[in-house]
Amino acid sequence: MQTGKYCKPVCPDCECDHLTFLITVPAALFLFLSIFILVCIESVFKRMLRLFSLLIWACLVTMGYLFMFSGGILSPWDQVSFFLFIVFVVYTMLPFSMRGAIIASAITCFSHTVTLSICLSSTVTELEPLVWQILANVIIFSCGNLAGAYHKHLMDLALKQTYQDTCNCIKSPIKLEFEKHQQERLLLSLLPAHIARVMKAEIIQRLQGPNFGRTESTNNFHNLYVQRHTNVSILYADIVGFTRLASDCSPGELVHMLNELFGKFDQIAKENECMRIKILGDCYYCVSGLPESLPHHARNCVKMGLDMCEAIKKVRDATRVDINMRVGVHSGNVLCGVIGLRKWQYDVWSHDVTLANHMEAGGVPGRVHISSVTLEHLKGSYKVEPGDGQSRDSYLKEHGVVTYLVINPKTERHSPLLAVRSRPSLDGGKMRASVRMTRYLESWGAAKPFANLHHRDSMTTDNGKINTTDVPMGQYHFQRRERSKSQRRRFEEELNERMIRTIDGINSQKQWLKSEDIQRISLFFHNKALEKEYRSTTLPAFKYYITCACLIFCCIFIVQVLVLPKTAVLGISFGLAFLLLALILLLCFAGHILQGRKGSFCSLTWFPTSSRIIVTNNPWLRLVLTMTTTALILVMAVFNMVRIMASNVSY
Repeated sequence: MQTGKYCKPVCPDCECDHLTFLITVPAALFLFLSIFILVCIESVFKRMLRLFSLLIWACLVTMGYLFMFSGGILSPWDQVSFFLFIVFVVYTMLPFSMRGAIIASAITCFSHTVTLSICLSSTVTELEPLVWQILANVIIFSCGNLAGAYHKHLMDLALKQTYQDTCNCIKSPIKLEFEKHQQERLLLSLLPAHIARVMKAEIIQRLQGPNFGRTESTNNFHNLYVQRHTNVSILYADIVGFTRLASDCSPGELVHMLNELFGKFDQIAKENECMRIKILGDCYYCVSGLPESLPHHARNCVKMGLDMCEAIKKVRDATRVDINMRVGVHSGNVLCGVIGLRKWQYDVWSHDVTLANHMEAGGVPGRVHISSVTLEHLKGSYKVEPGDGQSRDSYLKEHGVVTYLVINPKTERHSPLLAVRSRPSLDGGKMRASVRMTRYLESWGAAKPFANLHHRDSMTTDNGKINTTDVPMGQYHFQRRERSKSQRRRFEEELNERMIRTIDGINSQKQWLKSEDIQRISLFFHNKALEKEYRSTTLPAFKYYITCACLIFCCIFIVQVLVLPKTAVLGISFGLAFLLLALILLLCFAGHILQGRKGSFCSLTWFPTSSRIIVTNNPWLRLVLTMTTTALILVMAVFNMVRIMASNVSY
């Protein structure tokens, strides 16, 4: 810096300067301490963080101006270092956004430059040295702002990348857990819970065994998961008149209609503690008393059969479609479980199951046909009348099974007038019977087994054929409807809640002290192999760090050219430093410059290789280049100024 003309003489009133310093510094320290105590309170910290940042910045700027105007005569470089310190504090320590940091730093530098220019322009006798010094101050501030903004930009990128990596780490187990839950729901839709648990435990045990990973036979499931249950009731139900109805509709309409109807039957089964075993075409059969024994299993099946008959009666009355329900119930013992080597198949088997099937075949449409065994289990819960099932089914006749028909209590309570009263129905002249029935079933709003199947209008073409143009291999294309949306919304809400909870835990007070893998002061990993792996990680931005350092070197050169005498030593020293820095910069960018180029660059293949080694897998070479660049810039920042000051002192 220049000496002589702008040097401050010793202030005649030193006590006044000392008093200003003694008042300003303790007041600022008290303010900083108060803010530090307040930010330790989490509620205050969240609400007033921006206000505290503005207070600290304003306090530092105020201190700078107090030091500037209380230290004697102003000089063109007065408090430049302190205001440059404020710039770096704004960019690196205060929680400003990038926009806020740029505005605060620009106000800091601009106000200092304008204030000095106005105050000194009326007091100096020679204007040219003042202009060069003010211009040097502008360059210093510009360089400081660029370096600070670049550092903040890198920190913001690192924080966002860390946040994204944290979110991914949190999201992955949640997503896996959600998919596991979905798979379990799918498994439970095929198998009862007690069978699924046993099978899953055995599969996990087999995967964890010593033979895991070896080639196995094509028989994926080797065990028979079959159990014997006593005192259960089996219900078989068949839709009477369904064959004639099916001939009137397309395959797509038929599937949609069965989907709606069996969805309602599943609801009835759940209400009556019955477990549906299988659907065979238009035949529906279920069991009560599985997997846990129920004391009223017979009553549950009879009640379900009556509800099914009542439901189908409402459909018949409303749509005028001639269909009915034939239900057969028998009680006894069953073997139930999963068989099959390559595909799971859950079913029930026994003589009593076969008998229940024939009870349905020998039944009466609209009635519940029960055996004498089931009647004993009912214990008078329902009134019955002779069923005469032997006259309608040869199997029942051959085995001498006595059957009964259950009298529906609702029908018994209704008066004859109410029974004859007609119900409102759809207009049968405008639509086919299958369409009328499907429309009515949709009005029930039952939870359908295949609710995400295409609507029947999109499943069939004008000629009644199934539309498979947009689906490969003739499969229906499934859409994500309301259930999928609600599941996705639930998943997103749970994900966001867990992410916020985890990130709050990471950002909690003294969270870094809880780490047992990192030294608290040096921040080295205790595990040397992990530290070596961390040091060897790729650093693609290293060349940009060197570029930023070279920019600072250029600003130092311009400032010294403006304020120092232009001598040969100044030019030679900066010239040699510039060549060395240019060589380091070229070495860092060699891989980027020579990438994909041929010809005369073929002989310089070691240049890209050296660049790749620096960037990727040689941390010690990066450290050497960093220290060399830093030392070179530091020497050039002070060498010429010390030389000039020494020559002035000797002079």
